[in-house]
Formats: sequence, C-alpha cells, structure tokens
Amino acid sequence: MNEAERLTRLEERYAHLQRHSTEQDKVMLGLSEEVAKLRQELAKLVAQRSGNAEGDDLPQERPPHY
Repeated sequence: MNEAERLTRLEERYAHLQRHSTEQDKVMLGLSEEVAKLRQELAKLVAQRSGNAEGDDLPQERPPHY
C-alpha cells in the first residue's frame, strides 16, 4: 500500500467517524430532551400524589366482583 492509498483510507475513516459523531450527538440531544420531559411529568405526578395524601385518598373498598 503506497502513501496515497494509505492517506485515502485514513480520510475515509475520519469522515466516517465525523458522521458517526454527528449522528450520536443528535441522538444524545433527543434523549436529553426526552429525559427533561419525563422529569417534568414525574414531578407533576409526585405533586398530585402528595396532594392526594392529604386526605383525598380513594376509599379502600372491594371491587364489585368480590
């Protein structure tokens, strides 16, 4: 393998790694946005749950099929 072929192969590998890195960054950004949304939803659910703990709990009754 001569120097030109070697350089071409290195450039191809570098281009592949750049493309992979860009795609990975997009996926990571999407995941971080999804985590942020899930944290907001969790905070809402926890707030609702703590609001129900003050005495608004549903009665512990057996379902009608018992």
